[in-house]
Amino acid sequence: MTGSTLTHLECGACDKRHDADQLHNLSSCCAKPLLARYDLAAAQSIKGDLNNRRPDLWRYEEVLPIRDEQFAIKLGEGWTPLLTVPKLAQDLGLSRLSIKDESFNPTGSFKARGLGVCVSRAWELGVKALALPSAGNAAGAASAYGAAAGLPVHVCMPADTSMPFRVECEQLGADVDLIDGLITDCGKKIKAGCEAHGWFDLSTLKEPYRLEGKKTLGYELAEQTDWQLPDVIIYPTGGGTGLVGMWKAFDEMEEMGWIGSKRPRLVSVQAAGCAPIVRAFKEGKDSATMWEGAETVALGLRVPAAVGDFLILRAVRETEGCAIAVSEEALISHARRMGSMTGIFPCPEGAACLAAAAQLREEKWLAQDDHVVVFNTGTALKYASIWQ
Repeated sequence: MTGSTLTHLECGACDKRHDADQLHNLSSCCAKPLLARYDLAAAQSIKGDLNNRRPDLWRYEEVLPIRDEQFAIKLGEGWTPLLTVPKLAQDLGLSRLSIKDESFNPTGSFKARGLGVCVSRAWELGVKALALPSAGNAAGAASAYGAAAGLPVHVCMPADTSMPFRVECEQLGADVDLIDGLITDCGKKIKAGCEAHGWFDLSTLKEPYRLEGKKTLGYELAEQTDWQLPDVIIYPTGGGTGLVGMWKAFDEMEEMGWIGSKRPRLVSVQAAGCAPIVRAFKEGKDSATMWEGAETVALGLRVPAAVGDFLILRAVRETEGCAIAVSEEALISHARRMGSMTGIFPCPEGAACLAAAAQLREEKWLAQDDHVVVFNTGTALKYASIWQ
């Protein structure tokens, strides 16, 4: 057994409790994302033992949902480096800039965190086959963890997804379906397949546990900064699981007494060609409407509608953050800017975060002495064709 202190699930919209040991997609009450809750009083003592724990996300097992360790699939996910980049910081006019480089994860992206945990939990709860729509990285991670668990994986991706993503899934044994359309269209295809064949839907925030893997980003940031959180976190937002997950993690850590009430300002970064969260934020709305004609080379940002839109907007506003869109030209040029000054070749979503940081610094939204953390969410190598 693990030390999980999971107690129940809670609807993200109305707080109604749900049984954590039953399979769930969206809440039965509001059809909204479910949030995992823990006995945090029982979990708080783990902070003192962290120096003796394994260097991956499972070091936080008490606040993760897997009850029986035999179902915890461990491929080396998490505990990625938080790198100081003084040359780039100086170029931006910042005294403290760090990059959290998620390309070190299995399958080369932050998606390994969420899919590692949710596939483990699905396996533990008796799921026989998995399915999800993806812009690429989530499909690769699901394929890897499904293979490790011995579970069939069915993925649906837009037909114009870069070939390395498709090849990765196929070589990991997944069934790959390419369709003409966007990830929302892929979602419809997966929903139909789940209804027809009994697959379990792992779509972003349509089950409770991908969020739990992603929240370990917040735990790691706190630990890697000696429990002194940065002033600003700049994060690329498609489905928004990582942003919401960190927001959740900070609340859990405060309740356990690990940190105080101060929060980093959360910045949601989108591409100008697909910016539903930015539009909703600027219009003061609590939810985002579908973005028509979504287009960007940053495939992870080409998400015209997010199930957790209301949670993303709540997290940004409660932390006094903002939502910002960057142009295609800016994200491409900032990939080179990051690479040439740090040795980190970012994925386009990571480059978008640097472009956002530059824009926010020019606008004086970022102060010179702010400690800013920019996320590079994956390897650039799967996007080879866009750099030509």
